Amino acid sequence: MQDNNINDIICAISSPPGMGAIALIRLSGKGSIELTDKVFSSPSGKKLIEAKANTVNFGRIVSNEEVIDEVLVSIFHAPHSFTGDESVEISCHGSIYIQQKIVETLLSQGARLALAGEFTRTAFRNGKFDLSQAEAVADLISSTSKASHRVAMNQMRGGFAEKLMELRDKLLQFASLIELELDFSEEDVEFANRNHLYELTKEIETKISSLANSFQLGNAIKNGIPIAIVGETNAGKSTLLNLLLNEDKAIVSDIHGTTRDVVEDTVNIDGIQFRFIDTAGIRDTTDTIEAMGIERTFQKIEQANLVLWVIDLTTPIDELIALSDIIRPKLQDKETIIVFNKSDLMSNSEKSKRENLFPEVKAEKIFISAKDKVNTDKLQELLIKSAHIPQIGESDVVVTNLRHYEALNNALEAILRVKDGLNTEITGDFLAQDIRECMFYLGEITGQISTDEILGNIFSKFCIGK
Repeated sequence: MQDNNINDIICAISSPPGMGAIALIRLSGKGSIELTDKVFSSPSGKKLIEAKANTVNFGRIVSNEEVIDEVLVSIFHAPHSFTGDESVEISCHGSIYIQQKIVETLLSQGARLALAGEFTRTAFRNGKFDLSQAEAVADLISSTSKASHRVAMNQMRGGFAEKLMELRDKLLQFASLIELELDFSEEDVEFANRNHLYELTKEIETKISSLANSFQLGNAIKNGIPIAIVGETNAGKSTLLNLLLNEDKAIVSDIHGTTRDVVEDTVNIDGIQFRFIDTAGIRDTTDTIEAMGIERTFQKIEQANLVLWVIDLTTPIDELIALSDIIRPKLQDKETIIVFNKSDLMSNSEKSKRENLFPEVKAEKIFISAKDKVNTDKLQELLIKSAHIPQIGESDVVVTNLRHYEALNNALEAILRVKDGLNTEITGDFLAQDIRECMFYLGEITGQISTDEILGNIFSKFCIGK
């Protein structure tokens, strides 16, 4: 997305698409208040341009002497607005017709439709926040759990950017001194203390590594903790998935091999977002399509943070042992919950025989009946316990953005080269180059270093009106 004329007045519906009780239409740009005055009529006849900043004003939107709606209009003077520019927000009734008619009326007076993310990009351009904070706005809007909300709020407050800028400033000081040495290379002087620089590289390496390592947790918080539901055919995996999601997501049938592909969906349980992955039942098969589904099952086990191994209690013990020979090797180093299903069809003595079949598998075990919803509440408690989501404080920084993660890894590689260069006593020009590269990647995250291509890619993913 290229920057349009910064003098344009942009306009968009900022509330969700569709009909609701109320809707919000936003304008931003120099002259927004004066433009709105052309279509706004207050009972007192007072103009919006005469009203105090940060006030809400009642009146009507009128087009060609026809009243479109009674509205509330909030006005904001630059730079005290979300975008940093003069802004107007019109609250109207949620009729789709009314929303579209008001927008058409504003466009007829000289406004233009905003592009995706253009309000937030304008705020970034005006220095209201850095690029990582701008991206946190999108994360905050899409947050679906307490943890993802807290992480997005922390990033939007600027804690992440502050840490990066602090590291970058320290590197800048050393880079400047080393480059100053290059100007006096013939005099063989040393302005930058190499011992101090080495200690700084160790400090930065530790901090960047810590931030990069938080991405696994951050990705799980943002996109949901991936949980693979695996087991033999007809063990009740799809029934369990539908129960956990509280909807009929997967086809349930007594016919073996019904699930041939991966079925995924997310659900929030006690403030934690889980992404459940129902997989093809594992068995020996000559069906090519079913075999492909089983291979995908093994791939999903690799990708999952947690595995629910669903076992049909009515399956003969010798068959369970044969099946376990296929599944157990895939569960090494994987946190696992063994879910013994169809417990309503089995006596306690028979349950005990099966419960003790796999002592080598380190796993929590639980007996349920997915069909009759027996013990499924306790299974949810086990899921929450196994999620290992720590309490996130207001000052904690967790990386959730893949772009940030890749930039941190690049910065880490650069600072390790600086560290190695100091050990091998390489010349200052090579040190300066690696320091500048580390600074570049840190600055790329906050937007201190950016290109139109990067900005366009980021803001194009925002919703219209934000």
